[in-house]
Amino acid sequence: MIKKITGIVVSGVCYKESSKIINILTENEGIIGVLAKGCRSYKSKIRVGSDVLILGCFYLRQYGSSMPLVTEVDIIDSFPNLRANIMRQSYALLLLELTRQIVMHEKRENVYSLLISGLKKIDEGYDAEVITDILELKFLNELGIKPEFDCCVSCGRKDDIVTISSYKGGYLCRNCAKGEVIYSLKMVKLIRLLYLVDVDKISKVSIGEEVKDEIRSFIDDYYDRYSGIYLKSREILKQFSCFEG
Repeated sequence: MIKKITGIVVSGVCYKESSKIINILTENEGIIGVLAKGCRSYKSKIRVGSDVLILGCFYLRQYGSSMPLVTEVDIIDSFPNLRANIMRQSYALLLLELTRQIVMHEKRENVYSLLISGLKKIDEGYDAEVITDILELKFLNELGIKPEFDCCVSCGRKDDIVTISSYKGGYLCRNCAKGEVIYSLKMVKLIRLLYLVDVDKISKVSIGEEVKDEIRSFIDDYYDRYSGIYLKSREILKQFSCFEG
């Protein structure tokens, strides 16, 4: 019996001489591990379809209790522009690793749709760092650890917000921000907008480097404090960023 699933390859490992075990993130079934037999051979009809970052329809054959076998792949999108730029690709791989960890133990349908929307925007040429920031902020809600963006996390005040604290978990007003890192007002306002924006409707992205650095500092610290997620790809990305700088 052949089963058809739609998803994106988020990781893969070599298996035996010419095969791979690939993990496909789907919208409704979480991550499915499958065997792409012989896909590393140049003559294989599923060679390209078994690569990481391939969005496609995968046809699977199940033999008893063994791992499903990929028999055919109809590629929907390979994100060619993204793949052609090492920095864009690095951000994309970070997002794949992050989504893989988020859905590892529980299906989260919003994560799949957010990931695909984000990858499409990066492939279209939008700032990969900003798109990644947006998805990481939205993923905090999926993880159940969203910061407080609507009022002061300490007193509930909605006006005179002066900073955001990863330690306290959200916005802080002037009276409650004693001893906290004070980010620029532009960053404080913008980070909420990034969290709320509809990724599919983004038509322009323009953020200065200083503000991007502030946003990245907050997101990194927040994930370190509350998520329990460690990403190898983030460390690689930092090395690339230092090399480019």
